[in-house]
Amino acid sequence: MFRLLVVLTFAITAFLTGSIATPGQALAKYAHIVVEAKTGRVLTSLNAQTKNYPASLTKIMTLYMTFEALKDGTLLMHQELPVSRVAQGRSPSKLGLRRGEKITVDNAIKALVTKSANDVATVLAEAIGGTERKFAVMMTRRARALGMKNTTFKNASGLPNRGQLSTAEDMAILARAVLYQHADMYHHFARQTFTYKGRTYRSHNRLMKRYKGMDGIKTGYIRASGFNLVASAKRGGKRVIAIVFGGKTPKTRDRQVARLLDRGFATLNNVVVASGKQKVIAYNSGRPKPTAKSSVRPQFRSVGKPRNTASGKTSPRLSAASGRVQSWAIQVGAYNRYGPAHLAVNRAARALPSLLGNQFRIVRQQSKTRRGLQIYKARLLVPTESKARTSCKSLKRRNIDCMVIWMGPRS
Repeated sequence: MFRLLVVLTFAITAFLTGSIATPGQALAKYAHIVVEAKTGRVLTSLNAQTKNYPASLTKIMTLYMTFEALKDGTLLMHQELPVSRVAQGRSPSKLGLRRGEKITVDNAIKALVTKSANDVATVLAEAIGGTERKFAVMMTRRARALGMKNTTFKNASGLPNRGQLSTAEDMAILARAVLYQHADMYHHFARQTFTYKGRTYRSHNRLMKRYKGMDGIKTGYIRASGFNLVASAKRGGKRVIAIVFGGKTPKTRDRQVARLLDRGFATLNNVVVASGKQKVIAYNSGRPKPTAKSSVRPQFRSVGKPRNTASGKTSPRLSAASGRVQSWAIQVGAYNRYGPAHLAVNRAARALPSLLGNQFRIVRQQSKTRRGLQIYKARLLVPTESKARTSCKSLKRRNIDCMVIWMGPRS
């Protein structure tokens, strides 16, 4: 009887602490990888494909998705995002945002990088995905498209979830994607302090202050994962990424990451290339390739860069799909920035995928009333007048304003 009680006690404790892994779950095991950032060449690794809990390394993906939303105009840097009841209820680490409060996208990015604020992660998730659950699905889909084949996200923050898994190798892919796909936003990861409402928060990434050339990226910790760190450093024109999962303490993790970075730079400086096949990790574009039988929503493309026109009209173009001249268009808005125009035209195209083609054009012209102001007109290209009018009526039934535009004489 005593032996049975001991076994049951151990089993319950192991379950609560996450020390027993069932198939498909994390092993909560030490892992590391070091890669040359430019090429993705693996310099050293251990258990790099072992699934572990990413903890707040998850926020790197949340930030990646935020940078993409900023790039395509879904979000604007100074846009104010509302705080929901769900966001308010997130457990620490957090800013302590209250329901009904608002925070700008700019401050949200800074809060994620420094404070690793879980409430802010939820705010961004809801702004981009509608709900955090839907956003997690988007994160996982984008991660797989990048090549992170062993990663599944269940939330935007990294708070404990037995299904939220990643690997050191996958995090190296994500780090390289952030570095080179969003180079203009990468500087945020070097931020060491953040002041909000009169209070200053220090970055959890203390190694940045001590390791020469290190400028990011993110720490992470939950009890089941141990202490994690994705680090990126540049010296002498060379950049190395080192990742550790499962450190026992913040200090031992930092010392190990520093040793791994040193080893990586030493390998590159010695210019020694081992014989035989070397492993290289590569990230993809992150956007799914269209296929004939794909159920993924079509990716709508522009037929050219915005260009100035005197009258607002553009010459007709041949449709790549049908070969017919595109001389009609549906205008779904006019904006003073390219981003909102791009967002509006994609929203309209997704609303009527069966009626509309997969081409659009953003027409840029000077405002007639305000000197120096650029106007961006969002237009979907349609082959015939009847189809344009039918489609515009359908859009209006979906509360999307539009007007039919004649694009000029046929060529």
